[in-house]
Amino acid sequence: MKSPFTGKDMEIVYEVRTWNFRGEQYEYTHAAYRCVDTGEQFTSEEMEDAGYLQVTNQYRIKYGLPFTDEIADVRNRYGLSAAKMAQIMGFGINQWRSYEAGEVPSVSNGRMIRSIARPVVFLDYVESSRNVLGEKDYAKIRAKVEAQIDDSGFPDREVYDLFRVYQCDRGLDNGYAQLSLPHLKNVLLYILSKCGEVFYTKMNKLLFYSDFLSYRRHGVAMTGLSYRALTYGPVPEKWDNVYSQFDEIVHESRFYGDKEGCVLLAGAAPDLDSLSPEDMNVLDEVCARFAECNSVDMTEISHKEQAWLENVDGHKRIPFDAAFKLKAI
Repeated sequence: MKSPFTGKDMEIVYEVRTWNFRGEQYEYTHAAYRCVDTGEQFTSEEMEDAGYLQVTNQYRIKYGLPFTDEIADVRNRYGLSAAKMAQIMGFGINQWRSYEAGEVPSVSNGRMIRSIARPVVFLDYVESSRNVLGEKDYAKIRAKVEAQIDDSGFPDREVYDLFRVYQCDRGLDNGYAQLSLPHLKNVLLYILSKCGEVFYTKMNKLLFYSDFLSYRRHGVAMTGLSYRALTYGPVPEKWDNVYSQFDEIVHESRFYGDKEGCVLLAGAAPDLDSLSPEDMNVLDEVCARFAECNSVDMTEISHKEQAWLENVDGHKRIPFDAAFKLKAI
């Protein structure tokens, strides 16, 4: 962004601030453009949104409230409109829609929404709304919910796969990202579609920079993975499980000099509908930034990051607020 005073490029500066949200104080990292000549600061809508998410994500975790994607998933599970969900729950006519758009529910409403992810609980709300819905809508909705009750449990395999890949619950340790294997798979496929074959070590760093840049820019990470500072730089926890999880990710051996290593290749095209424009913008930037880097280069670059330097002793998990100290991107 250009300074309105001098026309020169402005620098981005970060500052830890406190935000009063619903009567409580939350720390977050404020981002702003600063004119290098006048010292004046300016924020964009994207910066303001990222700060708001840093704060409200903490609030959601503290009070056990669902995230926007989880609220949408509940509605989609039952195949109902936002207006119909609001009617059944006794909310204002546009309330459910506003929750999906980012408004944070009250503690009572949020916990109700979380509880109706269980079809047997939601059926009770449908029963209570029978006279409001009318017999035709009531019968149709009840049939949908009862069908979910008949098949309401997650298959054991799905639970195993989810927690085989993800090493922590949703929170600061994974940048508040949703735990979604399909989304993670398409992030990997997108990177491979841009970069071609990628050695394991380089992919570890590409994921790290993508997730942390996403958190810095948008207030939420992308993949749901958590990271540790290991000898060769930041890596996703249980990275081998991550890459072996998907049939669409192909593994092949390669020699570089007198050493042998494994590369990842795309066995399918990514489903672009599963990636947001913000996701793809971040991935494009990361892939372009490190396009010419090999695994050794990526390791050396990552070893200059405070995120690694401050956590490598003891191979600690890297907190996502380290995103604001990144140097390479």
